[in-house]
Amino acid sequence: ALKVIKDRLPIHRRAGMPRWKKKRKARPSLNYARRGFRLKDGRLHLAGGIVVSVVWSRDLPADASSVRVYQDSLGHWYASFVVPAPVEPLPATGRVLGVDWGVAETATTTDDAYDLPHAEHGRKAAQRLAKYQRMMARRRPPKGQPASKGYRTAQTQAAKLHKKIARQREDTGRKWAKSVMRGH
Repeated sequence: ALKVIKDRLPIHRRAGMPRWKKKRKARPSLNYARRGFRLKDGRLHLAGGIVVSVVWSRDLPADASSVRVYQDSLGHWYASFVVPAPVEPLPATGRVLGVDWGVAETATTTDDAYDLPHAEHGRKAAQRLAKYQRMMARRRPPKGQPASKGYRTAQTQAAKLHKKIARQREDTGRKWAKSVMRGH
């Protein structure tokens, strides 16, 4: 960005200056390289004397080279490890599959067994989501005023439901992709 100023590019061709992260708008995250953390007795020891009890989703296949500890939009904390994973090539089948991404169906393929119908996770949760959004609308604070506890509670419930829908969609997509890869 500073190079464009030095090169005297006109304003309309400049990409813009980098902006500082605002403390109140950015989610907290901590990155540690190999020397900044260690795993001992199932607990994560971070630099600075921080000890974290971890709920493991699965065992690590090898020693981690780095870790990122971050907070999501709901306030939950996660630790993401970078681990070298062995590549396991699948046996070649010689089969071919054509995929067409659509609206009525998520994926239509040349083999009917691999069609992916629309899961409609959003439609199933729409009633509850509408309820939480009505709660937020009733409790909406006046402009410039802080939100009430009831508004924040309804906001959190709506966010949890959005996150659930996103996870369901991600799970469906991953399972479908895995079945396609194994079959082709």
